Amino acid sequence: MIKPVLHYFNLADEVVCFSTTRHGGVSKGKLATLNINPHRGDDPSAVAENLQAVAAEIGVKADKIVRLHQIHETHCLTVTDDFFHLSAAEQYEREEGKDAVVTDCRNVCIGVHTADCVPILFYDPVHSAIGAAHAGWRGTVQRIAQHTLRKMTELYGTNPKELKAVVGPCISLKNFEVGQEVYDAFSEAGFPMERIARMYEKWHIDLPLCNQLQLEELGVPTANILQAAICTYDNASEFFSARILKEGFGTIYTGIALR
Repeated sequence: MIKPVLHYFNLADEVVCFSTTRHGGVSKGKLATLNINPHRGDDPSAVAENLQAVAAEIGVKADKIVRLHQIHETHCLTVTDDFFHLSAAEQYEREEGKDAVVTDCRNVCIGVHTADCVPILFYDPVHSAIGAAHAGWRGTVQRIAQHTLRKMTELYGTNPKELKAVVGPCISLKNFEVGQEVYDAFSEAGFPMERIARMYEKWHIDLPLCNQLQLEELGVPTANILQAAICTYDNASEFFSARILKEGFGTIYTGIALR
């Protein structure tokens, strides 16, 4: 079997947290090589082989790896044991249009697909619950990180002060150049622009910091938030970057599973 190259995050012994890289799979072209996203026009047999390899690497069955079809909104999928009793078509339908996912099921991997957007992982060690969110600039403006944490509080009793989080590989402030309309969207949403924005030739926005600030605002201690500090744009040979690859690219899968 192929050997996928994963980047692990040392969050806690009770969970496995990781991001896939571009290495150790069988996908071709701009999808090369470790793409497990079925929504990118990849060869389905390559996606399946890559998925099986990732599953073996993290010790979770391939059919217990949840893969969302994201649309830059804030809808959250709740995964229970019943989810896995659904047909593949019914599971696919539940995953459609979701940009966040939470569960308290063990031996289930949940995660999000990104290629410059911000992946965020959540772990509640007290109630043994986990979450994942996809925060592009639109999701960040809509505060998807806070929506996901509130969903965990509602379902599992998560206390933000006890939460541990990972902000995974994503585009950095230096490389996230935006138009005035994006700057205005953040400003109108009440973000502290003096902290998250810099003017070079154009405006640049610090997406990882934006999402960290959202978690801190709800009470997550700064010390509990692990910033991967990996810029996908600067490390496009290791991680998929939409701004580098332009079109037809694969995605990083950033996932978490309760052991």
